[in-house]
Amino acid sequence: MYETILNLHSYLAYAVLAILILAVANAILGLKGDKMFTMEKDLRLSLFTLILSHIQLLVGLILFFVSPNGLSAIKQSGMGGLSSAARLLAVEHPFINIIAIVLITIGWSKHKKIMEAAKKFKTIAIFYGLGLLCLLSRLPWDQWF
Repeated sequence: MYETILNLHSYLAYAVLAILILAVANAILGLKGDKMFTMEKDLRLSLFTLILSHIQLLVGLILFFVSPNGLSAIKQSGMGGLSSAARLLAVEHPFINIIAIVLITIGWSKHKKIMEAAKKFKTIAIFYGLGLLCLLSRLPWDQWF
């Protein structure tokens, strides 16, 4: 079960990263190009990014509780006994990624209340962009390639 969840979390991470980059780029291009915020493209892209990132969060939380590198590593070694690689996987990666998902969710919630297209694009670009930066800062890059 652990291997299945780990593989799902790993492959889904590529999809989340790609769609998040696409959503941020779309928001920046929409803002700079003075485009209209459309339901067919812009809203769906932002919503799909939100949904996919939340699914990734749920899979990651399940993985945190069943992984030997997650909660059980903290219980065995204590916070001071973790190596830097173990601390990244057990503490920093989950914590910062939860903050990233919160930022994406705030961006989605704030953009729904705005009527002007430029402000919608700006809100999505800022909050989704900050979420992207948080995600990129705490990825276990040595395990990605």
